[in-house]
Amino acid sequence: MIISGLLTSVAINFALCVIFFTLYSILSRQPGNYKVFIPRLLHEGMASVRRPRQFHLSRLLPTAGWIKNAWHPTEDQLLAYSGLDAVVFMRIITFSFKVFTIAGFVGIFILIPVNCSGNQLQDVDFINLTNNTLEVFSISNVNNGSDSLWIHLGAVYFVTLITCYFLFSEYKYISSKRIDYFCSSKPQPHQFTILVSNIPVSKGISVGTSVDNFFTENHPDTYLSHVVVHRKSKVWTVAHALKKLYKKIFRIKKASTQQMFTRDGFLNGSNVKVKKDKSREEVRAAFVSFKSRYGAAVALHMLQSNNPTEWRTEQAPEPQDVYWPFFSSTFMRRWISRLVVILSCALLTIIFLIPVFIVQGLTNLAQLEAFFPFLTGILTISIVSQVITGYLPNLILQMSLKIIPPTMKLLSSQQGYVCNSDIERSACHKVIWFTVWNVFFANVLSASAFGLLSIFLEVKDIPSKLAVSVPAQASFFIAYVVTLGWTSTSSELFRVVPFIISLICKPFTKNSDEVTVPSFPYHKDIPKILFFGLLGFTYFFLAPLIIPFLLIYFALAYIIYRNQMLYVYAPKYESAGKFWPIVHDTTIFSLVLMQFIAFGIFKLKKLPYATSVTIPLPVITLLFNEYCRKRFLPIFCAYSTETLRKKDREDQSLPEMPHLLRQLSSAYQDPALVPLSYSSNHSSLREPLIPVAEVR
Repeated sequence: MIISGLLTSVAINFALCVIFFTLYSILSRQPGNYKVFIPRLLHEGMASVRRPRQFHLSRLLPTAGWIKNAWHPTEDQLLAYSGLDAVVFMRIITFSFKVFTIAGFVGIFILIPVNCSGNQLQDVDFINLTNNTLEVFSISNVNNGSDSLWIHLGAVYFVTLITCYFLFSEYKYISSKRIDYFCSSKPQPHQFTILVSNIPVSKGISVGTSVDNFFTENHPDTYLSHVVVHRKSKVWTVAHALKKLYKKIFRIKKASTQQMFTRDGFLNGSNVKVKKDKSREEVRAAFVSFKSRYGAAVALHMLQSNNPTEWRTEQAPEPQDVYWPFFSSTFMRRWISRLVVILSCALLTIIFLIPVFIVQGLTNLAQLEAFFPFLTGILTISIVSQVITGYLPNLILQMSLKIIPPTMKLLSSQQGYVCNSDIERSACHKVIWFTVWNVFFANVLSASAFGLLSIFLEVKDIPSKLAVSVPAQASFFIAYVVTLGWTSTSSELFRVVPFIISLICKPFTKNSDEVTVPSFPYHKDIPKILFFGLLGFTYFFLAPLIIPFLLIYFALAYIIYRNQMLYVYAPKYESAGKFWPIVHDTTIFSLVLMQFIAFGIFKLKKLPYATSVTIPLPVITLLFNEYCRKRFLPIFCAYSTETLRKKDREDQSLPEMPHLLRQLSSAYQDPALVPLSYSSNHSSLREPLIPVAEVR
């Protein structure tokens, strides 16, 4: 692709960004749109949807005040308001920005002049730069065997060392933050509780009795109580369907005979009651609570039975984080479910090659003219060909990728995880590797032919194939960064889909006070940032022109996501930074991939000594990764005895501790078992569920 085609894509996406920023700065200040742009503040009572009494013209003028408001809060304030997961997410962005600022300086001011000095492909047309191809500014233009290639090797070593330094610093910082966050937290039920599954039950003995007998005998000093998990899917489904339907009717219609969910009563004055189902079924799983965090940790990490498939233990999630459907799963069903999910992901990956091949066909005008001869006249028009080759392929790819995060989250929910945070982390893994395979490898290795699978059958030729194909796709991935980075992130600020939905629903919910506060989609946005990081590492020494576009993306992402964390999203759970190991592992993979491509490039460029000097790089990188896994990863898996003992001693004197320990047995209640009924009593809207006189 020539530079003029790339500039067309950049211009279109820049215009879209400006439109999104302008619309947001105007519409976000209109009280009628607060439910879309600041739902968290509305939910917490920090804003009101009431219209001002006087008209202010300033509300209709665009402003950049939101940037200052998003920039102002410190990291500690963000930690207190949105939790450690939000802080870790923002540090992913700042880590990437720091690394690629340094890499960009090396690439733009050192490597590009070296690339332009060669004439392997052609001389640079400095008079009309837009007529050059991007390959002229890439390593492909350096003459074979040139000593200038040693500068590229030095740049690869330098960026590898800098990245490892920043990775170590971040891992160390976030590990200490995780410990500090735990030590400063208030006592929480999940800190004293573990989940026990695959409980063996003898004939005539209930699950609860088996749990009580086992832990009383084996953990007599620390065992406190337990809650057996019950499942009754039909009750849960019907109850929640009725509840949602009732809320919609109540909020939209505002009927005079207002109703309220209480423990007793009637629905619309009828004699039909929804009662608790007494025929509920016990599941062979239970939340077991202990008198101390240390006691819970001992039970968690010890093998409870000679049969490892029985009395299986795992850390209990936060009560609001529990994912209930898979508690009815047996050990074998979970194993089969994971196998089915793996096969489903593989099938989805293969199917997704179809839009990838379509995209690659659009980037090649010769192929388009061969398959569709009637388009020859249209494709000769300069602006049309530039839009088709520069903008349209990435737009199609972006629309296709929209379905991947929710699909991967759905598949992860079928793997047997018992909490939403584990489901999101699993989905995050899947989205990352799906994107790496289908967006990077599939586009790069199928650029000239669609024999993608046959390429991987010749393993020894992969470095050479990458060395040829990766630089040739630089323009495609720059356009990808602009479309999937700039425009997509700007649309996140404007919240296009929720805004359209609110416009459609506004006539029906005019007097409704219902506010939906979403949770942050980590499984969607973390993979995007990490994939852009992979593109930065692989292209910084091949085609450094991609780096400025990446830096603009990271700058936009930093300010926009801070704004969304403060005003839109509320934390649904807190994993205390467990996403960072995913970031570390993906960055290590990106570094090794960069070194692998460098090996192929120097081999292709007939510089054998540089090829040999490249070999130690992946070895050093993987040894560094192994050290970090030994040094920091255990902190993200469990807290130390030192930390748990210290926290237990500090909390012994807290006046609320006895009350918390008494309430542990009621912290984990299956929503399927909550008795729901309705009352037509208007005053029940303001009355407590239990009369004040009875609470003593």
